[in-house]
Amino acid sequence: MLEKFIPDKYQKSVFTIDYKKLKLCGIKCIIFDVDNTLAPISAAKPSRKVKDLVERLKDMGFRVLIVSNASKKRLTPFKELLEVDCAASSKKPFGFKFRKVLNDYKYKVNEVAIVGDQIMTDILGGNRVGITTILVNPISTKDQIFTYILRFFENIVIKKAMKKELFTKGQYYE
Repeated sequence: MLEKFIPDKYQKSVFTIDYKKLKLCGIKCIIFDVDNTLAPISAAKPSRKVKDLVERLKDMGFRVLIVSNASKKRLTPFKELLEVDCAASSKKPFGFKFRKVLNDYKYKVNEVAIVGDQIMTDILGGNRVGITTILVNPISTKDQIFTYILRFFENIVIKKAMKKELFTKGQYYE
């Protein structure tokens, strides 16, 4: 059961992921979470650095999508400025939106990766569906109130995973 919470890959940020390696492994679509993955929750729009990353990923041939539990209003500036499709109010860790991506875009599970900062939503949701999961550190310590609650449970999971030597916070891997 604990394995469902363990990411396939763990990196410091979206900027330290080896996207060339993902491409070589057959990944065609990268799904990003927004809050504390691509931007702090206080940011109204993506940074220039995030825009450049998304453009680079598109140039590499990836389809880039955003799947977030945030509202449509929150995601609209990201959708427009990054020129990507978005799924708002996704109810992660439930897999509905991940399965919709697979069906709508005709991807196999081994062709899609989710990049997010939360074990309890992004990683659990991706693992339930079978797509590649990539955990990154949160950009900011400021979170939504509900996320603070999830982080409490996330810390319990991390402690259990560390005891079983399944995961260690700060030890990055691909």
